[in-house]
Order: sequence, then structure tokens, then C-alpha cells
Amino acid sequence: MDDLSPFAPQRAPTSNRPLLGMTVLVVEDSRYACEAMRLMCLRSGARIRRADCLRSARRHLQVYRPSVAIIDLGLPDGSGLDLISELDRASPRITAIIGLSGDDNSETSALQAGADGFLHKPLENLGTFQQAILENLPEDRQPNGPRVLSDEAITPDPVAYRDDMTHVASLLEDHSDGPVLDYIAQFLGGVARSAEDYQLARAADNLAKHRANGDDLRGQISQLSGMVQERVNKRIAI
Repeated sequence: MDDLSPFAPQRAPTSNRPLLGMTVLVVEDSRYACEAMRLMCLRSGARIRRADCLRSARRHLQVYRPSVAIIDLGLPDGSGLDLISELDRASPRITAIIGLSGDDNSETSALQAGADGFLHKPLENLGTFQQAILENLPEDRQPNGPRVLSDEAITPDPVAYRDDMTHVASLLEDHSDGPVLDYIAQFLGGVARSAEDYQLARAADNLAKHRANGDDLRGQISQLSGMVQERVNKRIAI
């Protein structure tokens, strides 16, 4: 049973908790980015479910239909654009489908695939998060009365960033070539920029550039592995 079912108890959203009574499915492979959205959902009154890949998201969707789906475009087992397109064609359709990416050029692709809105990484502002969802909900799901747009900044727990570093360290240990390196560079660059770890973001971008040029990557991989391991060992990554 989904939270918009006629048999489900309905809780009216309020100005302070404008997403009250809703369930948000977040399809996002970064624990750091997902922690930011968990905190934003908590502040907004929404429940959150997380899937870290397309396969996991599809399993979730076989069981329930969320009010909102927020889908990262770069996932370990494919493009979030494919899932957006599937959900846009599904009947009944999820009320609001939101694309998510750190690449500003991806917004057009997400909207063309069927997304109702788009969120840019890094996710830091609570009001921006709420507005991206609310502007795509029907009138009966809007909070009553005037609502002050929150300017609260959300800062995820650095432990979530360390979890992402542990994930990347494992990938680098098991994969030193092939398309997995493209995923590592994209994932690490996005997470590092979200955490304002610009030194690591530059190293990830450098790996992507050298791979695109067909260069020998041993030096870049070794440097990146050392930087990632340093952040794992320090526990506090930013």
C-alpha cells in the first residue's frame, strides 16, 4: 500500500512540515548525498526510502508506490534516465519524479526523459529541496496557508562521507581498468564536490580526463587510491 492510497491514513501537510504524510524514494548511490536528503525529508515531515542502484529501486517499486521519486542520473548499474522514462510511462504514475545530478548540463536530459523537476548537487538548502517537490505536487498535497521558504543549510554527518570513501577504496582495489573507472571518477568527483573536498574532486576529474585521452592511468590511480585511503583512515573526511 502506498501513502497516497485511499485506504492509507492521510496527514495534511503544514507550513513547517510541507511534505508530511509523503514517502520519498531516493535513488542515489552516495551515502553522503543520501544523508543530506534524509535530513531534508526529516525536517519536511516526509518518510524516506533509499535505493543505491537501478536494480534496488525496481525491487522497491514492485512493493509500493512512493509519492515522490528523486533519481540520480549516474548510477552504478546504468543511467537514472532509463528509470525516469519507465516511471513517466507507468500507470498509475508517481506524483512527482525529480532528476538529480551534479552535472548542470543533465537537467535538459532529465526533463526530456519525463522528469517533472530537477535538483542540482550539492544539496545544501532545505528550501530549494522542498520547493523542487512542492511545485510538482497537486493542490490537495500543498500545505494550507502561507509558507516561509526555509533558508536552512543542511550538513550531512562526515561519517557518511567516509562510507563513500570506503566504497571507492574497495572499487579501486578490485578494478584498475575498464568502464568501472569511469563510474569511480564520476561518483568520486560528485561526492567530493558535495563535501567541498576540492582537492579530491580535482584528482577525480584528472582521472576522467586521462582516461578519455587513452593515457596510462597507473599514476592517477595510485594517487587517487592514496588520497581516498587517507580520508578513510582519518575518519573525518572534510
